[in-house]
Amino acid sequence: MRGTRQGPAALNGGEGLTLHQVMEMMRALQEEMGASKVNQERIQANLVASQAMNKELHRDLQTRATERKGADQEPVTPPREFPTPFSPEIVDAVIPAMLVGPKVTFTGVEDPEAHLTAFHTQMMLVGGSDAVRCKLFMSTLVGTTMEWFVSLPDGHVTSFPQLTKLFKAQYIAN
Repeated sequence: MRGTRQGPAALNGGEGLTLHQVMEMMRALQEEMGASKVNQERIQANLVASQAMNKELHRDLQTRATERKGADQEPVTPPREFPTPFSPEIVDAVIPAMLVGPKVTFTGVEDPEAHLTAFHTQMMLVGGSDAVRCKLFMSTLVGTTMEWFVSLPDGHVTSFPQLTKLFKAQYIAN
């Protein structure tokens, strides 16, 4: 057991600590504890302020959601007026008003894989169900690609993976 405990003499290179040195060490430790306490109080105050701000933001979001629910809003998805390649489940899905669609377009001359990658990347940021992805993907088609899309059989597209396969099969040769 000898040598396992180190006393003040061992900490000072074998020489004993003076009372003055011990007092200085204690004063330094007290100063550190005081600074630590001040820091903890500051952190606690910031936490309380952050929690209050979160509560206020939550109340604001709830108020806005209640206002949106109460307002008679037109559905984002127009009623089905003409034949569409989408299944009724996709047609009936509503695109949330706050959802921003992708900003990519496909005319038929671009790389279809690159277009799908860009679309997936943008959708990953905004989310959305499978049906919403189908509808938003349709909005990226322009010109002859839109003509191809509307020429698909009525109710044929039932999921986004299926739409992706059809799209690739049509444009992969490009």
